[in-house]
This record gives sequence, structure tokens and C-alpha cells, in this order.
Amino acid sequence: MRAVFVQLQCAPGRTYEVADALYEREVVSELYSTSGEYDLLMKVYLEDDVDVGKFINESIANVPGIVRSLTTLTFRAF
Repeated sequence: MRAVFVQLQCAPGRTYEVADALYEREVVSELYSTSGEYDLLMKVYLEDDVDVGKFINESIANVPGIVRSLTTLTFRAF
């Protein structure tokens, strides 16, 4: 499994609604409210054979209220 971090920018006033929808879909391992350009930071674990782009598009980016996302992949370095 690999960890993938996704930052989400939400429409004004919709952050809690987006967070609730993500938990309902049961796709998130950890979810945090953040300051700055993005409103939420989520951590998901994906099997090695899962297409990250397809997963993000089908399971996360289509949640109503999400305006923009930024995905960070992790690599085993140590």
C-alpha cells in the first residue's frame, strides 16, 4: 500500500459538507482542516495496482463543493 495526500479547495461555506461527504464515502484514512490556499488535507492509502488519477476522479474530485485538488504521491525513500 502507498500513502497519497490530497489537498482540497472547497467552495466558500462548503468545507464541512465536503468533509462529511468524504467520510460517508469511506475513502479517507485521515482528514484535517488546514489554513492557506486549501481547506482540507486528506490522507488515503491505495493498493499498488490502483490508478491514482482514476481513484481521485471517481472517489474524491466529484464530491459537490470541491473546487480544486492537489495530489501528492509518496515514495519509499528510507
